Amino acid sequence: MTDIVIAGIGQTEVGEHWDISLRELAFHAIQAAVKDAGGLTPQALFVGNMLSPNLSNQAHLGALLTDYAGLTGIEAVTVEAAGASGGAALRQGYLAVKSGLVDVALVVGVEKFTDKVGSDVDAAIATTGDSDYEAVQGLTASAQAALLMRRYMHEYHVPADGFAGFALTAHANGAGNQYAMFQKAIKPETYAKAEMVSDPLNMFDMAPNADGAAALVLTRRDLIPSNWPASHPLVKVAGSAAAAGTLALHDRKDPLFFDTAQISAGKAMKQVGLPLDGIDFFEYHDAFSIYAALQLEAVGFAIKGSGWKLAAEGAIGLKGRIPCATMGGMKARGFPGGAAGVYQAVEATIQLRGQAGKNQVEGARFGLIQSLGGPASTAVSHILERIE
Repeated sequence: MTDIVIAGIGQTEVGEHWDISLRELAFHAIQAAVKDAGGLTPQALFVGNMLSPNLSNQAHLGALLTDYAGLTGIEAVTVEAAGASGGAALRQGYLAVKSGLVDVALVVGVEKFTDKVGSDVDAAIATTGDSDYEAVQGLTASAQAALLMRRYMHEYHVPADGFAGFALTAHANGAGNQYAMFQKAIKPETYAKAEMVSDPLNMFDMAPNADGAAALVLTRRDLIPSNWPASHPLVKVAGSAAAAGTLALHDRKDPLFFDTAQISAGKAMKQVGLPLDGIDFFEYHDAFSIYAALQLEAVGFAIKGSGWKLAAEGAIGLKGRIPCATMGGMKARGFPGGAAGVYQAVEATIQLRGQAGKNQVEGARFGLIQSLGGPASTAVSHILERIE
């Protein structure tokens, strides 16, 4: 079958967009992606969103966005998988085009955290966990990550500053991303002095919730016009897989191993026939530093208990063994909820097009992106490949 290619990309700046509505954010990303794709007309829209019914009092985003973008009449649905919603929407768009039933699919991820403030946001995020056994006890996402981080540090004798490398790398790379929420590198002493959020998790160990929208136009390679400009390199979705596990941490045999991350990444690589050392960069889901460490281990870049060492030793830097969070990741770019996975795909496409500027991973051909819903209750993995 023909390759499924990313013909167009678009994104908004990630931040606190108090004066822009959810539909406007999405429209800006859609407009940019369609323009980037040379005006290809979408036949279906897949929206990745996590919390709009809770935070923006708005469901039925498919109809809302097709209407606002002037695309009425096309198929449109919302895909929800907590923080993996954007990655899941990308997978549905990929499957639709791969099936041959859709020629051109539009994927957009959008989230507006600033429509609510304070405890309302915490309550909304809590709905992505196990309501009966976790949220009802007052367990927040950050407290849950802190529990994982504390246990990990105890099990593997990690020093207090052992996770600093994840934040340092993310902020160094975010400095080169004009769409990132934070565009300034930080020093080790800045991390060391950071305010504690939920011991041992400090504010640099967690990504900031933010507003944003990102979009992709997918089509089959044989539908790309013959006069497609050479200055606009094509990137294909070479592998795509998803896996779901237990929603609650207490139902797992080993909370410190992300099985779904291993399964989905393994399936995606098998589809491509790609060994681990063939991956040129990894866009992990660093909503929390501990998640990044556990993903590195689950995918196979580090043995169990040593994922943090890759960051501490600089192996995840742009010139490291496995560059990660190359455009700042969720920590520096910001965490726009259900849009996060689409941002990953947009950023990976920029890398593979060779358009990442000073953040460019030299010679990059294959990029792995992985989105997580909660603590890997859902994991969606894609391998993107530059078409030679």
